Amino acid sequence: MNMSLMLMAYKRDFTQLQLSFTYVNMHRKLPPLTALRAFDAAARHMSFAKAADELSVTPAALSFQIKSLEQHLGAPLFQRLNRAVELTEAGATLAPGAAEGFQVLGQAWRTTQRLQDTQTLTVTAGPAFTAKWLAPRLYEFAQAHPEIELRFSASLKIMDFGRDAIDVAIRFSREPEENLYAVPLAHEWVAPVMTPALAEKYPNAESLKSAPLIFDDSINFLRPKCDWQAWFAAVGIDFAPTHGPRFSQADHAVDAALAGMGVVLGRRALVVKEVDEGRLVMPYKVALSTGARFRFLCPQGAENRPQIRAFRDWMLHEIGKTTYITDQLVIRNPADWS
Repeated sequence: MNMSLMLMAYKRDFTQLQLSFTYVNMHRKLPPLTALRAFDAAARHMSFAKAADELSVTPAALSFQIKSLEQHLGAPLFQRLNRAVELTEAGATLAPGAAEGFQVLGQAWRTTQRLQDTQTLTVTAGPAFTAKWLAPRLYEFAQAHPEIELRFSASLKIMDFGRDAIDVAIRFSREPEENLYAVPLAHEWVAPVMTPALAEKYPNAESLKSAPLIFDDSINFLRPKCDWQAWFAAVGIDFAPTHGPRFSQADHAVDAALAGMGVVLGRRALVVKEVDEGRLVMPYKVALSTGARFRFLCPQGAENRPQIRAFRDWMLHEIGKTTYITDQLVIRNPADWS
């Protein structure tokens, strides 16, 4: 055999040895998935019977899987007592990692499944935005996209896109969240809104001092403040009202104004439809900038999924229908006099 053939044979044998070693090494590091599932369930329930019920297997089958895992490790994972089990030191070490691993795997699988779904869209937004902006307009989206099934979660809770199976979030904030695809929606402002009948009684800002004022406490977190005192300061009036009905939910405050209860500092997104349709009016044309805005959020890369792209484009189109209202206002920054 010449030198070239010997070298080729050596390389082939060495490669086979490397593959064999890699396989054996991986086999030692990664025990069977079914055995790990059995262990994870038993560690969470601290009961072989309950774990077997969760996995739809017999207790004997589950016990066999755990024994095989212990043999693979070379150490016991559970201490078997008369009517209970306890984790050994090895079991207590393995349990958190096993639980986290199955959670991550489950989340990755659900996310991958959603990538194949082009007909379902799950959206989360705050209750007020859902009630006053989304719900009244959704009929038009449904008519334009009958193939998309919409699901909504109206909550102020910050949800996890993967864990909570959310496709799109509409959130109100000053700064966008990192590592997400974000489309800023219209700048948000607050301005006095009321029924046309009330507007006749209070024709100017000075007369508003004697009007029944409604307080929306949902925006108390904004800094600088966008409250009645700040608005009166913006129009040159030194007045700090404190008396009037107070609402913790912005949509409830708007509903009270629609019912004729009084005048509210209405947030742009929550009142433009009523203003556009004439049910509420804005006679004073001075608004306060909140310094914050709603944003359309989704995971990076998901923005190109058909149903997400369609929903984003529809939202931007709908917002464009009422930009004329903002164009008629003088928008002032409360930081200028705070």
